[in-house]
Amino acid sequence: MNSAQLSLRNEVRQLADRAFHLKLISGHGDGPDSDEYQIVYQGKPRHLPLEQARLFLVNLLYRSQVH
Repeated sequence: MNSAQLSLRNEVRQLADRAFHLKLISGHGDGPDSDEYQIVYQGKPRHLPLEQARLFLVNLLYRSQVH
């Protein structure tokens, strides 16, 4: 894993931690592949590519602040 991927994974992990503490997701962790991240949203585990996971979490956090 190169440094850009490692940096993205760390960012996703931090976003997921924030979403978890706000009770927006019910779990998260590394996916089965090194370029995936697992997010449990509405009771369903989703294995997303890192960039897609980042966008999902950013949007979820943004929507929680708007409402």
